Amino acid sequence: MDKTLSLDGTPIAYRRRGDGPPVVLVGGALSTAADGELLAALLERHFTVVTYDRRGRGASGDTGPYAVRREIEDLAAVAARAGERVSVFGMLSGGALALEAQAAGVPAVRVAVFEPPYTPGAAGRLYKARCTARLHELLSAGDRAGAVALYLSRTGVPGPTIARMRRAPLWSGLEAVAHTLAYDDAVLGTGAVPGERFAAVTARTLVVTGGFSTARAQETTLALAAAVPRARHRTLTGQTREVAPQAIAPVLTDFFTREVFAHR
Repeated sequence: MDKTLSLDGTPIAYRRRGDGPPVVLVGGALSTAADGELLAALLERHFTVVTYDRRGRGASGDTGPYAVRREIEDLAAVAARAGERVSVFGMLSGGALALEAQAAGVPAVRVAVFEPPYTPGAAGRLYKARCTARLHELLSAGDRAGAVALYLSRTGVPGPTIARMRRAPLWSGLEAVAHTLAYDDAVLGTGAVPGERFAAVTARTLVVTGGFSTARAQETTLALAAAVPRARHRTLTGQTREVAPQAIAPVLTDFFTREVFAHR
């Protein structure tokens, strides 16, 4: 992987492949650049695709103290290496980061996001606050396994499945980046869709959800699409929160290459 320096001097590792208009992939919680490999392989037929290790993960650095602004600067540095007129796809909390970055002025002509996990409404904000407090308790105590289990439980993974995952080889990799769960948590703020900030998003935007995702996810993505000025909503039939790369790749290819944007 190559590296670029973020504004605060933190090295950010990235991989570039393919040829065509540039697209940057932004991973969600607990993911590294390696998790975007299959999607990148599908997209590189049409685009120059850049995947990167977000701050604190994989081969990237982790200069403290953390601030969401620093992750925005990381994405800006990677986008600058990708080329001009870049598009961005963000998965889950990576989608929230992509929108925050564009709202803050990071140049992107198109932004696509898949189910940023906001929790709007009074009950949602209370739930988010409780989860945030518990997450910081676990991380402060050095309980990385507990932090990962909390995250997985929040995303709907059943307890028996989490128990099996703990015995699998992949668990050590999840624990290695467990501290970055606090970063994704910070990107999501209070859990409410930040409508005032996202009103500043100038990029053409596509908000995607799975047809088999929860009703809350579908309602949230509709609210998000309504909050972003040039956004439209798309539901992928048969898909869940764990969207298949083969299902999302054609949607992204169409959106990132379309010259005429149809408003919702």
